[in-house]
Amino acid sequence: MSRFAVRSHAPEIMDDLQCAGEVVHQTLRELDFINHWLGGNRVTLKGLSLLIRNQNKIESVHIADLGCGSGEMLKLIHRQLKATSPAIQLTGIDANPNIIAFAEKHCASVANIHFKAADIFDPDFQKHVFDIAIATLFLHHFTHDQLVNVFRTLKTQARIGIVVNDLHRHPLAYYSIKILTRLFSRSAMVRYDAPLSVLRGFSRAEIQQMLTEAGIERYTLRWRWAFRWQLIIHTYENSLPER
Repeated sequence: MSRFAVRSHAPEIMDDLQCAGEVVHQTLRELDFINHWLGGNRVTLKGLSLLIRNQNKIESVHIADLGCGSGEMLKLIHRQLKATSPAIQLTGIDANPNIIAFAEKHCASVANIHFKAADIFDPDFQKHVFDIAIATLFLHHFTHDQLVNVFRTLKTQARIGIVVNDLHRHPLAYYSIKILTRLFSRSAMVRYDAPLSVLRGFSRAEIQQMLTEAGIERYTLRWRWAFRWQLIIHTYENSLPER
């Protein structure tokens, strides 16, 4: 059987919630660089724009970034929405407190970005409610059953909707990132985790099956460059999915 036929469940180094130090810092810096230059950030930002453009003018919105990493995505969202949503509230969530500490320093210049070390499976976290949840290159860290649980819970936590940007499991994506990271990465974590992340990525059918099992019907799922899935879930009762 091809290694791309089913999702890998091999652990990534990043899955160790105690990992810390310069190797983590270098990894976060390189991931920000990769997402910028390969266009991955645009997938999340465009998805957010599509989610909220059918809403009435939103002056105050609370956005939670799940698996926030360095917090770079929150800085980009702040830049995109600050003119139209002056009371925007941005919260970064990550289960690794060492990553949260890095993100707090990285985003110290933006007053309305806050961070919390939390496990999204913790019942206390699942009591929190926000307007929008985003997840960029985060959900592939979990199993099918875990993700069904995540989607089932998030549809009640996010009042407006959910934006997911994650990997398409494909041979070209796998071998391309493997070559690029071997040539240019200075992080052992990136060199190991990046190709494995692709193997833990998704087919369209796998995402659709998870959403069906979670009871989610109102969504759009699009393929985006470079080998990304853009998933927009509408939880607000008066919003209409983009077509």
